[in-house]
Amino acid sequence: MRPAPVLNSVTSPDENKTMRSPLRARRLLAARRRSDDPDVALLQDEIERLERQLRELRVVNQSLRDELEEKAAEADALRRVGEATGSAFDLEEMLKVAADVAIQVTGTDSCQVYLYDKARDELVLRAADETANSMVGKIRLKLGEGITGWVARERKHVAVIRNAKMDHRFKYFPEIHEEEYESMLSVPLVHKNEILGVINVRTRKPHVYTKTQVRLLSGIASQVAGAIEKTRRARQLEKTAVQLHTLSEVSQAIASNYYIDELLHLFVKMTARTMNYKTCTVLLVNHEKGELVLKATQSDSPEYTKKPRPKIGESIAGRAVAEKRVITVPDVRKHPNYLFPEIAAKAGLCSLASVPLMFHGEAIGVLNCYTDKVHQFTKEEIAILQALGTQAAFAIEHAKLTVKSAVIQEMHHRVKNNLQQIASLVRLQMHFTKYTTTEQALTDTLNRILAIAAVHELLSRDDLDTVSMKKVAEQILSGAKQSVVAPGKAIATAVDGAEIRLSLSYATTVALVMNELVQNAVEHGFRNLDEGKISIHLEDGPAEVAILVRNDGEPLPPGFDPTRTQNLGLRIVTDLVRSGLGGSFTMENVPGGILASVRFPKNGAGLLPA
Repeated sequence: MRPAPVLNSVTSPDENKTMRSPLRARRLLAARRRSDDPDVALLQDEIERLERQLRELRVVNQSLRDELEEKAAEADALRRVGEATGSAFDLEEMLKVAADVAIQVTGTDSCQVYLYDKARDELVLRAADETANSMVGKIRLKLGEGITGWVARERKHVAVIRNAKMDHRFKYFPEIHEEEYESMLSVPLVHKNEILGVINVRTRKPHVYTKTQVRLLSGIASQVAGAIEKTRRARQLEKTAVQLHTLSEVSQAIASNYYIDELLHLFVKMTARTMNYKTCTVLLVNHEKGELVLKATQSDSPEYTKKPRPKIGESIAGRAVAEKRVITVPDVRKHPNYLFPEIAAKAGLCSLASVPLMFHGEAIGVLNCYTDKVHQFTKEEIAILQALGTQAAFAIEHAKLTVKSAVIQEMHHRVKNNLQQIASLVRLQMHFTKYTTTEQALTDTLNRILAIAAVHELLSRDDLDTVSMKKVAEQILSGAKQSVVAPGKAIATAVDGAEIRLSLSYATTVALVMNELVQNAVEHGFRNLDEGKISIHLEDGPAEVAILVRNDGEPLPPGFDPTRTQNLGLRIVTDLVRSGLGGSFTMENVPGGILASVRFPKNGAGLLPA
């Protein structure tokens, strides 16, 4: 026999080439298995080990190929979503495109996108495929409600393989045909740890969602969340720009108007229109009564405009003035400190921002801004409202100063005319009658001067251009008790009737008339009596005004005619009523005393609403 060949541990290049071929290696191995040589056995083990490594490498290689394909698909999907969100003209279009892309890249049958409405604390369906497109904007969920609400609240994705409608968190909406779908994958839309919404995909058949599908949908959710935030910021910047432009427009408009009523009506109208509010109202502080007076609003609700005036420190507006800070309320219809929730509900008012009108550190009024639905006033929005409030406060004070300046100029001329009128009365006194004492003459003159002064005093404290005749009557009666009624006499006085406001010229004439009638009652009616009563009653009729001065002193002599008397005071009254007021004057005995009646027409009399 020929000796068996010796196998060296080192193979030749030809042998290495042979070993590279799996088929040849197997043939060689089969041939050598017939040998009991130990070297052949070792070679056999080495070949088996290499084959195992080769198989493992093939598995790893395939896995890498699959992962690379998945990454490429994911990158392509995100690119498509990015392109879609970047090219969309508005939020609704962007969400619709994102829903369509989500269906395509995940291989599912349906998609819905919900956005979180922070003001209402609820999720609203904002985009969907064709099966649920008609319900966009109509389906709403609270946080934690349904699988979608649970995902938003917990900020975790949920994958249900089959029978999604049997999940304990599921909320059924027949309008979007949920009974047709078996599986569901729901992923939160989160940006900087803030929940913005939820995106859902579904399949009609049971489906196991792979890690790739979850990752794809999560990537889409991240892209959509970023796009939503960018859109929101862009809208906020646009809104801020519009509001700043509004601030400039309102400032220019109110700064050029010197009439407070017109200024405030223009202010609330422009603020409501440009800030997109349901109603804006300005109330100014009445320090004398400690309350807020409605001065301007564009609300057409009679109940709202006629509601009682709030006290300072009372209700939301009163607190804003007292505390000198902005107060916001999400829903006045439910707030315990809002005084008239029923009126607000009827007028369609919901959220409120009460902004104090500040001038030199003091609140002179308040701007109330209402919306027709729940609204969260942003910091930027409140800052703009505060700027508007400050502008309005300065405009109001500027208008007041402008009007006062004009009034002072007018008063300069009228004081000169009043002094000429007093001079004429003094001359009339000198030539018409004889006084027993100089003191009596000076007292009569002084009372006439004081009657005119009372009008100007009230004018300086009141509404600048009109005077309350009730207040004038009270001052005249008070002055008469101090200067005309003799010591030891008890003469009671009273003023009642309608609140009548007259312009300066008519108020001065009426004041002189009332002064003469009161003075005449004291001097002649109570000459021999130590007690009695003088009253002034004001009547505001449909066509004329009546001033009735009554006293319970000594009666008039029979046949008395005030137009023919030699009494200087009554002659002055007759002349002033006829020439100054275009009215009539009578004086007569009535049951219980003497009645002096002055009547003059409203037409042309300078009568203004109280």
